[in-house]
Parts: sequence; C-alpha cells; structure tokens
Amino acid sequence: MAIETAPGALSPVIAIALVGGLGVGSQWLAWRLRMPAIVLMLAAGIVIGPVLGVFDPARDIGPLMTPIIAIAVAVILFEGGLTLNFHKLRDAAVGVRRLVFVGAPVGWILSALVLRYGAGLSWSSSWVFGGIMIVTGPTVIAPLLRTARLARRPAQLLQWEAIVNDPIGAIAAVLAFQVVLVLNSAETVASAVWVLALGIGCAIALGLAGGYGLAWAFRNAHVPEYMKVSILFAALLGIFGLSDAILHESGLLAVTVMGIVIANANLASYAELRRFKEHATILLVSGVFILLAASLDFAELGQLTGRAALFVALIILVARPVTVFLSLAGSGLPWREQVLVAFTGPRGVVLVAVAGLFADRLVELGLEDARVIGPLAFVLVAATVVIHGFTLKPMARFLKLAGAGNPGVIIVGGSEWTTALAEALAKADVPVLMTDANFGHLRKARTAGIATFTGDILSEAAEQRLELVSYDKLLAATDNDAYNTLVATDLGPEFGRENVFQIERTRTDGARHTLPATLGGRPFGHGVTFDEWERLVKAGWTFRITRLTEEFTLAHWQEKRPRSHLVGRILPNGDFRLLHEDEEIRGIPDTRLIALRPPDPKTGSVQPPADT
Repeated sequence: MAIETAPGALSPVIAIALVGGLGVGSQWLAWRLRMPAIVLMLAAGIVIGPVLGVFDPARDIGPLMTPIIAIAVAVILFEGGLTLNFHKLRDAAVGVRRLVFVGAPVGWILSALVLRYGAGLSWSSSWVFGGIMIVTGPTVIAPLLRTARLARRPAQLLQWEAIVNDPIGAIAAVLAFQVVLVLNSAETVASAVWVLALGIGCAIALGLAGGYGLAWAFRNAHVPEYMKVSILFAALLGIFGLSDAILHESGLLAVTVMGIVIANANLASYAELRRFKEHATILLVSGVFILLAASLDFAELGQLTGRAALFVALIILVARPVTVFLSLAGSGLPWREQVLVAFTGPRGVVLVAVAGLFADRLVELGLEDARVIGPLAFVLVAATVVIHGFTLKPMARFLKLAGAGNPGVIIVGGSEWTTALAEALAKADVPVLMTDANFGHLRKARTAGIATFTGDILSEAAEQRLELVSYDKLLAATDNDAYNTLVATDLGPEFGRENVFQIERTRTDGARHTLPATLGGRPFGHGVTFDEWERLVKAGWTFRITRLTEEFTLAHWQEKRPRSHLVGRILPNGDFRLLHEDEEIRGIPDTRLIALRPPDPKTGSVQPPADT
C-alpha cells in the first residue's frame, strides 16, 4: 500500500534516505577537506531545509521526528557512557569532578543570569533554560576532538564533561520546571518534589540494574556472542523508554549510567560492543544534525533581537570561561589546559531538543517570553559549532596541546633496522615513537634521541601514558609474526586499517598456512621479512632520503637505485606515507623518498648524490 504524502512532500523513506546520505556525505567531505564535520552537516541541513525547501522534517517525516531524535540522543549518550572508563581517566579525574560537581551549578547560575540580563527573559524561563545550558554537547565534542587531535588530558576533560553533564543539564531543567510549575499552577511543592525524586531515583536504579544485569549475563555466557549487540540495543531502548515514562528526560540519565557501568565491567566483548555503538553514533549524529538544521524556521529566528547576539557573546566569552576557571581553581591543572577548556564549550543536539520541549511547556503555563527559547538555543548551537569548529585546532596548536602539524609513525619493535629507519625519519622531522617490551632493544634508539616506550603497546599502561595525537600510522615490526598480527589487528580500528602496516610474515609452505585478509595490517616492505631486514642493515645497507626535483625525477631515481628498497615518502606538504604493495608512486617534485640502499660496491659507503 502506497504511503500518502502532501503535495510537494518527500515520502518518509526518501526523506530518511536523504538525511542519511547528506549526513554521512558531509562527514566524508569534511574528512577529505580537513574541516569540522559539524559545520558541514549544519550547512547541509539549512540548505535543503529552510533555504531550498526540498526537505521539511515536520512535513516529510511527521510525528516520527520527535521519537527518532529522542532515541538517537539516548544512543549517543549511552555510547558516550561506554567511553567513560574510570581506570583510563587517571590524571584528569580531579578536573572532571570539578567540572561536574562545581561547574554544573556555577554554569547553571551564570547561564540564568546571562539569559535574564543579556537575553531579557523572565526569571522562570531563565532558570529552566539555564539548566539545559549546562550541557556542552557530546554530539559536537566527539567530531571536534577527532579533527583537532588534542592531547589526552584536555580531550578527556572535554569529553567527560560533555557526556556526564548532558543528563545533569536535562535533570536541572526538569528541577527548575517543577519549581515554575508550582509557582504558576495548582501543583504543590510536595508533589513536585516527589515526582522529581522518584524520577531521578528510578533513572539511576534502572541504569545500574541494566548495566550490571547485562554485564553479569555477558560475563557468564548467558547470551550468545552473536546476540550481544542486539540485546544491548534492546535493553538500551527499554530502559530509556521506561525511565522517560516515569519522569520526562530522566531516560538520558538512565542510559548514561548504564553505559558507564558496562564500560567499567571489564567485559571481554567490550571492544566489539563499543565499536558497534561508535559506528551507530556517527550515523545518528549526522542524521540528528541534518534534521534539526532542516527544521529551522526563519520566521522564528525573526523573533530575536540584537540581544540574542549579546546573549551568545556573554555565554562564550564570560559565562563559560568563568565557570571553568572557578571549577578548576587549585586543581593543579596547567593554565594552558584550563584556557583551552574554558574557551571550548560547543552546544549540540540535546540542548536544541530539550530546549524546544520545555519552551512549549512554559508557553502552556502562560510564559510568553519562552517562545524565543527555541530560536535562542539554535542560534547558540550554530554559533558555538562554527566558532569552536574553526578555532579549536589552531588554539590547541597555539597552546601546544595538539599533535604535530604532520603526524608521524609508531614503530613497534626495537631492532637494528627499525632503529635505523627511525633515525632517518627523525632527521626528516617526522615524529617517531618506538615501542618494545624489552628495555635493551630500545637502548640504541634512546641514545639516538628517539622517543621510546618500554612495554606492550596493547597494554593499559600504554593507553594511559602515551600521547598518541602526534601519530597516525603504525608499523608492526617485531621478530614475532603472531604478535605483529595481533597488534595490527587490534589497533587497526584505532588508526584506520589503511594506516596500519606489518612486515612480511615468515614464508610458509602452502596456502593452508596463510592467514585471512581480515587479520594483520597492510603488507610492508615488498616481501622482505624481519630477518632479511636485519641482515641487510648489518651488511652495511642504510636508510637514506632523496628529494625529487624537476631535474632529478622518479625515473632518474629508479635508474640510479635499482637495488634499493623503497619504504615510504614524504609529500611536499610534509605528510609522511608508508608504502604498501602494488602502490603506484607519483614522482611529484619536492617529494622525498625513503629507501634502504646498499653500500657502494667500490667504496663500501652509501652514495650521497641528491640525498638530504
């Protein structure tokens, strides 16, 4: 049976497909252009919505839009809770506690003051909307952190604050609304307090029960492996819906608590569960931003006056910095990190969605000024998304809290040949980190001034101690083929499988010993094994870097160095690339080629012409 649609409207199926295509397409384009994805998603939604009128969520999706956004936000917050492992928080724990327990109430008060005296709202509307403005938006923070590549501690501060304060902001708005309800209706104080306490208590209890129940079931094999994600998702929806039925918006608190419990349960399947939720979150963040931007009504924005600009400026330049500096005073965190966090407070989906809900409820109570809460929320989200989207990365670099301009490589395995490669890369200003569980294997690298880490790269200690923002490629190059395969397989999703390489495995007889393509990294070295690399270096072969020019082309290099093993290149913009099998090399002038070259047969030394 065909679904009837209004004249000029899209069918719900086409509308949802359009949202998905534009959302994911915006993220891909942002990756290609190295731009903040949130900005492109916001722009795409506005263009197809209020500008061109191609897509109107209220018209094309209808009553499904509100539950779609509610479920999407719940999944996003749950996935955020899955990232909050207390063991990984470590040195950022003090700052996070301050930003939650001190920052939330201080931010609420300051936001309410800005709304009252800056935007001109009544005290009732200011306190309700001010509670919602505690949130800083995990839907926005995650893509920004992915783009900016911040140092570990400020990234943790921003991520934890956004995720934990999101449900707190929603509950704060509920609390303020209950007070307004008592003051503007026949509702009694006792009944309002009872509803609020019951809702918050049930939300926390449901979140704890769901988290511990699933952890127990997964750990004791009461759920088959292939059903774990499905059951997790079904439980998430059930707990969110049940909690929300008891107290509106308390479902956000319940699913966040549930995610934190599972994140700290040390489940063997945790990595697979989290990876699925990350993929789902990318789709949901994209879709929700397209929906909200496309729903923008220019007529509603027309209600705003010049005080809206004052409101946005005061929030970004006064309320947010004062909140952070008061919260982190005496915490021992470096001033650079405090400044970065203070001037990074983007708002996202939860603010717009919850603000719109409470604006309607306040208008029903007779507070006409609440009609501008929705437009103010959207203006604040748009302004912070654009401003922080374009300023976070350069500000982090200015404060020396971001990775190097051109990320480098992690070499797993200390040996003669990996040390020689690391030294050559370091001389070319490519960031290099060498890791090995054997302290002695890294002795020569330390002497040469190469950054090293003694320990297992897959250990929790490595995750806590290493600042990985300066590296986006990995080469597994130990003498243990099985360990190389394990490292490349485990860290493939972290670095991107196209950026994880593994030296050739020791040759085996027959295809029956060949590992499947799903395991390990991309082949490195054109078939040269670990033992062969070691033998060549000990025989006097040396890693050298040659710069191509208009006169000295790739063809000239190949003619003069027929026996050399080409392993990588540094592009004119400074970007370092490892070579994989069957890759065609473009001889762009000013490209630097990295190769292991044999000694000169006449002198026993490496030929120096055209090398840097």
